[in-house]
This record gives sequence, structure tokens and C-alpha cells, in this order.
Amino acid sequence: MDDKEYEGNLISLLRNSSEFVRNNSKVRFVKGAQSRVDKLDYADRAVTEALVNALIHSHYILLGSEIHIDMFDDRLEIQSPGGMYDGRAIQDRDIHTIASARRNPVIADLFHRMKFMERRGSGLTKILSETAKLPGYDDRLKPEFFSTLSDFRVVLKNVNYSTMANTAQVTMQDTMQDTMQDNRMSKLVAFCAFTRSGDEMQSYIGINNRDHFRKAFLKPLLESGRIQMTHPDKPNSRNQKYVAAEHADHQ
Repeated sequence: MDDKEYEGNLISLLRNSSEFVRNNSKVRFVKGAQSRVDKLDYADRAVTEALVNALIHSHYILLGSEIHIDMFDDRLEIQSPGGMYDGRAIQDRDIHTIASARRNPVIADLFHRMKFMERRGSGLTKILSETAKLPGYDDRLKPEFFSTLSDFRVVLKNVNYSTMANTAQVTMQDTMQDTMQDNRMSKLVAFCAFTRSGDEMQSYIGINNRDHFRKAFLKPLLESGRIQMTHPDKPNSRNQKYVAAEHADHQ
């Protein structure tokens, strides 16, 4: 849906990539007791930390190397060239005990002086802590880190995705139920081209519960005028039957 490629100095790359993520993210909200609570897809600070981490640790010596930002419905992935500096896989280690080791110390020092990053070695833990502050967060949405000898990848989960998916599922189910209801209503009207008893109508569409049939089908059809009673002055008559309005004059 959106595709951008940026070139330039590292500061412009950070700003442009941050803007790209913001432009392709959403901010939802829920009503609190006294105010509105904004629900971001991703924590801004976590995104910044992940982008800074990619820029200061990238393996720039590799010809043609570049950082990729891929956004999906349920996650954001930031992938950069160059694995962990000591060659060990990040997914096999405790994030909180990793010592600071910088592939590009001059770049790291520059970003630190410009306040784009905090103390050494805190970037990954900051991603975890900032994401955990988001409304709707649980442990299933914990950021993930992966590395090989040639690349490093940060995966941030969209904390609003499960809510959106559930809403879409409920909406789809409601739509399907409404469509089925409308179809059965139309079948009943067609069935009543000739006078029919309530029992005949109920049996025709396969409803076992008489009270449900009257509330969900018979009453709405009568109120909408799509069918009529053959004895409207005696609504509870044992001889009561029903006929489609368009055929009422012909009975």
C-alpha cells in the first residue's frame, strides 16, 4: 500500500523512517471514565529505539547493504545488515544481561550526544518497557529479536490487531446472520402466496421454538406489512392464518 526508499545522512534517515512508520500506523481510542484513552499501534519510543539500533549497528562495509522496514497488519519488522557484534544469536540470550558492544562507536557516540539514544546497552530493554506501557498490552505482544551472522531483526507487535480482528469477525458474523435472517424472511413471504397457518410457516423454515419464531419472524413480518392476518380482528383466533400482502386481495 505504501513504498518508500530513502537516501541521505543518518539523521535524515532516522527522521524519514520514523515518519514512514507514523504515517502507516493508526491511533485508536477508547472512552475512559473521565477522558479518552489513545491506543497506538506501536509505542513511539520503542519504534525510535529500534530504528536507532538499526542505524548504529548496521554493517556498512557490506556493499549494497540497507535497512528494511516492513509493516504488516499485525506487526512491524525492522531488519538491518550485520548480526550481533560477537556473532551469537540474540534469540538465545537474555536481553537484560547483554553487554554493550558497538560495531560503529563514532555513530553511536553521535546519536548519544544528540539525545537520540540513552545510556549504552539500554536500547533493547527500552523497546520492551515502552511497548509494555501501551493500553491493551499483554505478554503475547512482547517484542521479539532475531539475529544471524548477517542480519538483525526487531519485530514489534501491533497491540490493536487482535481487537481489530475480533471486531471484523464479529461484524462478519453479524452480517452473515442478518443475511440468513433476510433470506428466511423472503422465503416465508413467498411461501405465503397462499394462506398458511403459523405452524406451517414455522415448519417451513425449520424453527423448533414457537416463541422464537413469533418474535424473530412472524411479528416483524406483520409489523412491516409484508404479510397480513386473514382474521385481523381476531389476532389470537385458532383459525388464524397469514398471507403475503401482495396476494391478500386474491384470497
